[in-house]
Amino acid sequence: MRIALITGITGQDGTYLSRALLADGVEVHGVVRPGSSRPVEPGVIVHAGDMLDDRMLTELVTGLQPDELYHLAGQTSVAASWADPVGTVRQTGAPTAALLHAIAESGAHTRFVLASSAEIFGRAPAPQNESTPIAPLSPYGSAKALAHHLVGGYRERGVHASSCILYNHESPLRPERFVTRKITLGAARIARGLQDSITLGNLDAARDWGWAPDVVAALRLAAAHPEPGDYVIGTGELHTVREFAAEAFAAAGIDDWEDRVVIDESLLRPTDPPVQLADSSKARSELGWCPTVSFTELVHRMVQNDLGEADRNGT
Repeated sequence: MRIALITGITGQDGTYLSRALLADGVEVHGVVRPGSSRPVEPGVIVHAGDMLDDRMLTELVTGLQPDELYHLAGQTSVAASWADPVGTVRQTGAPTAALLHAIAESGAHTRFVLASSAEIFGRAPAPQNESTPIAPLSPYGSAKALAHHLVGGYRERGVHASSCILYNHESPLRPERFVTRKITLGAARIARGLQDSITLGNLDAARDWGWAPDVVAALRLAAAHPEPGDYVIGTGELHTVREFAAEAFAAAGIDDWEDRVVIDESLLRPTDPPVQLADSSKARSELGWCPTVSFTELVHRMVQNDLGEADRNGT
């Protein structure tokens, strides 16, 4: 039986990834924080441990000798990274180094896949691809860039290590602190009369939004590919926060949505990249990957989920 180890298994991507692997008969192990109450999929073998504990990570890799290792854990918010830049670099860079080193030193035939981020490209002209210069603008992007470079270094040492450079990807499992879920949940609650408005920042920020399970499929394809590499993963379509909001409110049955949005300038981040747009030609040609869910369908699925949640909770 194939064995897969997932860090960050309780997050959006970890949940979808573990579901897909379990459905294929893979033995799935996941690292969770000690005392965590966040659920994991039934059938996952849980290992409680601190991702900054190098010895724990080394012993886990050496003991399990997993066929695949998906490294998804780390600080996930650009905004939060400014509040704790040192912690962000530690949480994202150090575990990547420890895991790759453990694979290299143990001689395990583990295929390693890093969930990197489009934030490593900073203000690079769109679209971005694997040859785009890495020039991050935030502690989060810098930490991801460090992890990305570590993957390249250990790949040169013979580790089957791939870096998937992920663009925004959403689902009903997105936490409410992310703007997309904030919008869809807000639209649903306004439609049900549970609140009057939502507060947003820059409506003109443009992003490449994809469906989270599609992104998870790319991670698996990278692990399965005979040769490791770097892969930009995104839809190649650009939409603004304004478009996302308009689509979400329309899905909730509200046309005059702009009257329901309050702009808070404190939410504006001047260092945010203005445009993030993926050129995923390499992933499409080499991995056979392509997105399956359109932007409109993605937003509608999230809103329908949140309408149901509003109906169930009623508060």
